Order: sequence, then C-alpha cells, then structure tokens
Amino acid sequence: MYAKVILQAGKEIAVKRLHPWVFSGAIARTEGNPTDGDVVEVLDKKNNYLATGHYYKGSIAVKIFSYHSTEINDIFWLEKLQIAYNLRQTISFQGGGGVVNCYRLIHGEGDGFPGLILDFYKGVIVFQAHTIGMWREKEKIVSGLKQIYGENLIAIYDKSSETLPAEFAKSMQNTYLFNNSASELLPHEVQENDNKFLIDWETGQKTGFFLDQRDNRALLAQYAKGKKVLNSFCYSGGFSIYALKAGAKLVHSVDVSKKAIELVNQNVALNFGVTDKHEAFAEDVMNFLKKSEQTDDATLYDLIILDPPAYAKNIAKRHNAVQGYKRLNVEGIKKLAKGGILFTFSCSQVVDRDLFYNTIVSAALEVGRQVRVLHHLTQGADHPVNLFHPEGSYLKGLVLYVE
Repeated sequence: MYAKVILQAGKEIAVKRLHPWVFSGAIARTEGNPTDGDVVEVLDKKNNYLATGHYYKGSIAVKIFSYHSTEINDIFWLEKLQIAYNLRQTISFQGGGGVVNCYRLIHGEGDGFPGLILDFYKGVIVFQAHTIGMWREKEKIVSGLKQIYGENLIAIYDKSSETLPAEFAKSMQNTYLFNNSASELLPHEVQENDNKFLIDWETGQKTGFFLDQRDNRALLAQYAKGKKVLNSFCYSGGFSIYALKAGAKLVHSVDVSKKAIELVNQNVALNFGVTDKHEAFAEDVMNFLKKSEQTDDATLYDLIILDPPAYAKNIAKRHNAVQGYKRLNVEGIKKLAKGGILFTFSCSQVVDRDLFYNTIVSAALEVGRQVRVLHHLTQGADHPVNLFHPEGSYLKGLVLYVE
C-alpha cells in the first residue's frame, strides 16, 4: 500500500534501536517512487518491515512515527493523540502553585509525531508542522482533536508557513483549520499558575508563548523576592511577571523587539495594574549590558535571566553560537552584584548540554569570579524527550550563584 525505503546492510540497527530518523545515506534504494510527504515503509536489506514514516528528499529522508505495520488513517492518529492527551493529564502543572490552562500537547518526536508541534491555549490549539508529511495529515489530526476535546475546543490555527521547508512554505498561508472567528479572541488571556498572559498566536513569536520555560519561571520565583532583576530577551515577560509576583524590588525587561516590549507592558498591567517596580527597554541586549561599564551598586543586578533565541540552527554555525553564548554570559556575569543569581539558557539543539556548560565555564573564567551551580534546567514535562531520540532535549540551562 505504501512506497518502500530499503536500507543498506547494517543501517537497520539505528531503526531497531528506535531512533526515529533515517538519513539519506542509509538508503540502498526506494520502491514506488515516493515524493516529499508520502507515507513510506522502511525495510531492511532482506525486505523485513522495520517502521513507517514520512518521506522527504533531504538529509533526514524518513521521520518515523510507527514501528508497527498498520494503515495510517484517522483512527491511527486519534489513538496517538489520545496517548499524548492522557500524558498531559498525568503531568502535574501545580508546581508553581495555581491553575495552568496552556501547555504543549504534541512535542514532535517526544510524542511520536516527528515534525509536529501542537500547543494548547485555553481552548485554542496552534498547529505548527515542520515537515510536509505532518502538514498533509492535518485533516486527520484535526478530526482527532475534535473528538478528544469536544466542546472544550474553541479553534485550531495552522501556523506552519513559518516552519515548513521553504519550497512548501512559500505557497502557504497561516489559516484557521477550525473556527475562523477565533481571531476575534485576540489577544487571548491564559493562566499559568497565579500569573496571567495575553497570547497572540497569529502574530506572536513561535506559537504565541514560550511554554517550555514554565517550570523554570516557577523556580525563579523562589529566588526573586527583594531582588533587583534583569530579564533579558524577555519577549512577553514570562520571567518578569513571575519575579514581580514573587516580590522583586525592581524588574527590568529588555528585548530588541518593540512589539515584545508592548506585550510585556500589557502583561504587567494585566497582572498588577500600575506599578513602579517594572521598566521595559526596547534595546539590543548586548548593548544594554555594555552601555554602563561602571559596576557600582546602582548598575548591578541581584538576579539576571539570559534566555536568548537559538544562536545556531545547524552544525555549521555551532562555533559562532558558542562564541555568542560566551560573550553574552561574560557581560551578564559582570552585571551581577556579589552573591547574585544567574539563570542562563540555550535552546540551540546543536549546542549540547556539555558544550553549553563548558562555554559558561569559559565565560566565568574570563570574568574571574567564583561561580557555583545551583540547578541544571531543561524544558517542562509537557515537552517530553523520546528516550531513543536525545536530540529532543533542546533546552538546557543553569542557575548559578556568583560570588
């Protein structure tokens, strides 16, 4: 029923170890002339069935979503969606002390949907496909979501034009897959623990919010009381809101995007009304850190968050990314008061945990201050990592005590 991808001898080992990617160099031949996005079956050299996935004429030639030979129909996707939904019901979102009505429902390979992100925002689901194969499954997936959520589903918005390969994205537009009138809800208010946030899935970054930092924001609240806080690359102010709610003395939010600064100010007003404890700056973060080389008490912070966008999206740019992380953390450490706390992150998948750690070591050595590690951080539990696909562990972070 499906086209076949036959592997070279020995290349079946990775598939048998349940890694969900088949690289083009592992393929001996294809049968059935598969085209981009087609469902294909992966076979070993002796034509034994191994797995089923989506085909693409690129470096990663097949992204696997099943290790059982079966028809890929509405029921198949519904059952997989139900498993992911049940997992989210199992996960406790109460660690921060309140209601959570926004979370990631599907996290790519971590949920057996390679190339797909589904984020849930109080009844609205944002559909974001990174592969043409998953995008072409959208009608089956929408059908499954309607069955699972029922009347609790308000809308589904397809935001794939920003993430699909360029040859497909250029001919597509973001659109509603269910309930076009949902645009009237924007901005849409959601709650994360005791904090409220306005979400705009149509024009906001990613799907509208950085859900992966939920647990880390809750941890930051434990350190923020009475502190002077700098939240850099703040976007809509997630860390800023948590810090203010926890009793921070002063919070500065910095982002180069003027729209991001508008968002953070709206979220501060939503949660606190008028407050003199927050100030936002539409400015390049490195320029902001460097503009005052003076390091007296007036210019130093007690707690700094460095949460930049991915500095590298591929291996070729990894070295430059590492240098960027080092420079950023050098400046961040310089701006910390004695006994200050640094929350520092990387979301670059090609910069692994050890490399990021060693980069921060290098930055601390350059500044010449004693630094202790308090916490190793990662993405929230609603962004699960497939045990056989460690590449899914993209977010890494450290909480450091700087003497």
